[in-house]
Amino acid sequence: MKFPLYFSKKIAFSKDNKNNLSRIIVFIGRLSVALGVIVSLITVSTGIGSKTAIKERMADFSGHISIKSEKSNNSYNSSPLSTEGLQIQKIKELPDVASLQEYVTSSGILRKEHNFAGIIFKGIGPDFDHERFKKFLIEGKTPRVKEGVYNGGVCISSKLASDLHLKVKDSIVAIFSKEDQKPLYRKFEVVGIYKTDIKMIDDLFVIGGINHARKIQGMNDSEIGGIDVFLKNINDIDKDAPAVDKLSGYKNYTVKATEEYPQIMDFISIFDTNIALIIAIMLFVVIINIVMVLLILIIERTNSIGMLKTLGASNGQIRTIFINYTLLIMIPGLVLGNLIGLGFLLLQKYFSIIKLNPENYYISTVPVDLNIFYILAISLGILVVSAISLILPSYLISKISPVKAIKYN
Repeated sequence: MKFPLYFSKKIAFSKDNKNNLSRIIVFIGRLSVALGVIVSLITVSTGIGSKTAIKERMADFSGHISIKSEKSNNSYNSSPLSTEGLQIQKIKELPDVASLQEYVTSSGILRKEHNFAGIIFKGIGPDFDHERFKKFLIEGKTPRVKEGVYNGGVCISSKLASDLHLKVKDSIVAIFSKEDQKPLYRKFEVVGIYKTDIKMIDDLFVIGGINHARKIQGMNDSEIGGIDVFLKNINDIDKDAPAVDKLSGYKNYTVKATEEYPQIMDFISIFDTNIALIIAIMLFVVIINIVMVLLILIIERTNSIGMLKTLGASNGQIRTIFINYTLLIMIPGLVLGNLIGLGFLLLQKYFSIIKLNPENYYISTVPVDLNIFYILAISLGILVVSAISLILPSYLISKISPVKAIKYN
């Protein structure tokens, strides 16, 4: 074992340190490190967790990538998807693709005797992933659709259910209109109630059978208004979107879930700024406190520095001893910070203690992303940054004269 590291361990874990004047400064240094780790862990885990959770909620409802007809022109009323150049089987075979769902949408109104609400009726087919949608259901079920069969069940949002005073098994009339045509009236039964916590979805979408939507839009039994493409990983959207677009046909276009609701993505981008700002502030606080600890230790052990110089230790070796010494006394703070921070995050992850207002945050609880890479990076980052920041203050040691230090004692 090298001399500087050996000597650092000896003085860092010496019982004498418990009674000297530096114990308060050491305690403050450890406390600042623990707080820095706790705040950084919570900031990174909840920030990244929130970003991922919001993106996944958008994507799990409407697909990571949606294929639409150019004729739709961003309208809520679907136009038939062009089959020219559309290679559905090749899209399914892409490595990152999990599943595909066909749909047709139509705008309309849900009407009750004393109230009404504008809606987007999303007609789903037999390929609808009921298991993926289950996370949104709070009551009932999603409509089971068969080809050629008109399923009269619909799944509405909790917002629409509250506004229209509807519950499962209630009936509701929907009105759809197209240019130069009489309004179409359809009677549906509420079979399920869902909640995504995303206002733009919960305020509008009603899930029903694709055959009703085809009839409303004047499509035949083989036509569809779009395809929702679901990926295995939300973070692969940007990578896989060009491949899906290439296989969607030249008369169709693709829309990523992250582009569908730009206002939500603008909100999510704030998390990156907040994470960087909070971590920078915590690092600054930790560095200031650790530098203060080092300077106090140097002043307190001036005599020891003089003795080491007298015995032939170089300034570089002594600086290394005190830098190691300071880093070693940080370890209890790192351990305590990780234990408290991870303990809090685990409680939040499994018990959802802290709630949020979904109208403002698009999620109802604070989500947690426990990634071992981030956990290790925070602790190692604090150690490395602290070590680098201690180099300059440690040069104070070279100014200490051995004769004066020993005489001072």
